Amino acid sequence: MTDNRNTILAVILSGLVLIAWQYFYNVPAMEKQRALQQTQAELQKTTPQPAASATPGTTAPQPGSAAQPSAAPAANQQAQPVVARDTAIAASPRVKIDTPRLTGSVSLKGGRIDDLALVQYRETVDPKSPAIILYSPSGTAEPYYAEFGWVAATGVTSKMPDAQTVWQQDGSGPLTPTTPAVLKWDNGEGLTFRRTIAVDDHYLFTIKDEVSNVGNAPVTLYPFALISRHGTPQVSGYYILHEGLIGYLDGLQEYAYKKIDEAKSVSFKATDGWLGMTDKYWASALLPDTSAQLQARFSSNLNGNVHTYQTDYLLDPVTVAIGGSATANARLFAGAKEAGVVGVFPFAGLGGYNKELGLNHFDLLIDWGWFYFITKPMFLGLDFFYRFFGNFGISILLVTVIVKLLFFPLANKSYASMAKMKSVQPQLAALKERYPDDKVKQQQEMMEIYRKEKINPVAGCLPVVIQIPVFFSLYKVLFVTIEMRHAPFFGWIKDLSAPDPTNLFTLFGLIPFDPTTLPLFGHYLALGIWPIIMGITMWFQMKLNPTPPDPTQQLIFNWMPLIFTFMLAGFPAGLVIYWAWNNTLSVLQQSFIMRRNGVKVELFDNLKATFAKKAT
Repeated sequence: MTDNRNTILAVILSGLVLIAWQYFYNVPAMEKQRALQQTQAELQKTTPQPAASATPGTTAPQPGSAAQPSAAPAANQQAQPVVARDTAIAASPRVKIDTPRLTGSVSLKGGRIDDLALVQYRETVDPKSPAIILYSPSGTAEPYYAEFGWVAATGVTSKMPDAQTVWQQDGSGPLTPTTPAVLKWDNGEGLTFRRTIAVDDHYLFTIKDEVSNVGNAPVTLYPFALISRHGTPQVSGYYILHEGLIGYLDGLQEYAYKKIDEAKSVSFKATDGWLGMTDKYWASALLPDTSAQLQARFSSNLNGNVHTYQTDYLLDPVTVAIGGSATANARLFAGAKEAGVVGVFPFAGLGGYNKELGLNHFDLLIDWGWFYFITKPMFLGLDFFYRFFGNFGISILLVTVIVKLLFFPLANKSYASMAKMKSVQPQLAALKERYPDDKVKQQQEMMEIYRKEKINPVAGCLPVVIQIPVFFSLYKVLFVTIEMRHAPFFGWIKDLSAPDPTNLFTLFGLIPFDPTTLPLFGHYLALGIWPIIMGITMWFQMKLNPTPPDPTQQLIFNWMPLIFTFMLAGFPAGLVIYWAWNNTLSVLQQSFIMRRNGVKVELFDNLKATFAKKAT
């Protein structure tokens, strides 16, 4: 039984390692970061720096040249006092943004998109809580915005629109899905700039920049686009989730904020790419034309103690002849990472922007992880049933049944082997009496019995092994997909992606005390009703199995339900519900198979025996 014991131990330890990720990789100092961000004061004006390498057909401006943006962040730039977000918004003329999913405004000073709120998503499960704020202007505590325009080539001295330029709106109406906003600016030197901003009914902005030249000399300009974020954002801090700078530039590029702080700047040359910044549920990404040749960059600049993060790109230069004009097109995604909008599958109504715009792996904006081939089908199944029942909790129950059916042949063999093992328990007990002091002989005879009865002693581990990838994929789906955020089940479960809010150690709300605030072990004291139900179902399943002859194995199986109850208590409620439901189905399936193999189902007998031993 040594090999059998080692196998069982390895499987259990693997599961425990998987579960412990939440605790040992998730030690983010969230409160510390929040306090730090509240004290940060900064105001930066950023535009992209053209790459030093030559662009085909012309000479690209060199860093530090006259063509370099004058507003680029400098080490001696002084930070400005932080102002309230409403105050910063009111300080400049604006074009209102009004769509079914977005509200905010475009600043006429600088022509930036720097004020966005996601009206369909709230900070808490309370529908009256504040809407999620995505973009904020410079001067606020957390500036975050997108900017577009032109950079002059080396030797061009004409005035260019920058962060201080005040544009004029052509008209006075808001920016809506049916009415674009048109901005104009004349540099007084023969160049007239015109910007048309359109938005759809989801999260896509389309920007058309035009420049006409009635001056006395041609000018060479580089179209650019950037996303800038001031201050290190608060992240979830989970090892299995990427939050930071992201893009598909000759392959998936992911840079956490700490990583880009160390690298300072990373440049790419790519075609058919996109780039931006991603949070757990929200993202902002530049989506240039798929045929455009990009000089793209990720960068981090330190001004005092405040980091400014930026993703930007330059397109090939265009020369605007006297009496001529030029056009540059850009697109911006700014919103929630909804699977159907981003584009997870080219079917089932989930093609989204990835399919519509012909983008290159834009679905990777959602972090499906290394096991995407399991995670994405898991989400697809959950979403399919959600469309019928309107409840992701019910979807989890139904997908669990589907998974059980898919693995039924394998589980059937496993449970049949366990049933046979239970039938030979009297023979195994007789071996101990026959060879009480000869462990080697006991094991030899035991293996001979297994061989004659065609019993696989490792088969009992298969149900646990099968559960691990399913468990992980469901955990990933619950953790990263916005569809699961604030998704209710029934009763007290208002958010399947959050832990069960009830707590045994407060007598489910009767005692006004939060035990999770206790140091060291406080986070293990969040034991809700569903984790307790899960622990009970797991205990039933263990009692249904034949008692292992080895004392060490008996100890593991006896304590495993209790350990898993506390370990899973802090996991998303949807995952705990899945595990409890899966255990229940396993008990029913195993009982049926045992009866079919002529083995008595001794679940209740074992339960009675357990309580009888405790009473004794």
